[in-house]
Amino acid sequence: MSDPNLTTLGEMIKAFYHDNQRDSALDEQKILDSWKEVVGDFVAAHTLKTNIKNGVLYVKVDADSLKNELLYSKSMLIRKLNSKVEGEILKDILIL
Repeated sequence: MSDPNLTTLGEMIKAFYHDNQRDSALDEQKILDSWKEVVGDFVAAHTLKTNIKNGVLYVKVDADSLKNELLYSKSMLIRKLNSKVEGEILKDILIL
């Protein structure tokens, strides 16, 4: 039987982030970690850099044609990435 007073390490980390108003940093990392899953292997292979600042995901890709495709899919990508954290962390995506 497990002791109901015990806390898992994951719960302790979440509590630490919450207590220090860093919930969004944890969610931002989840979004960055989900990029490959959301866009697929091909796009992920051509993604040079991702970064989130002030609710904006900055994505640098190595092909202009891919940049255009991602621009057309921007609202869908925002929706899918936000669903990974069950919140509205991302407000916009800038494709570089």
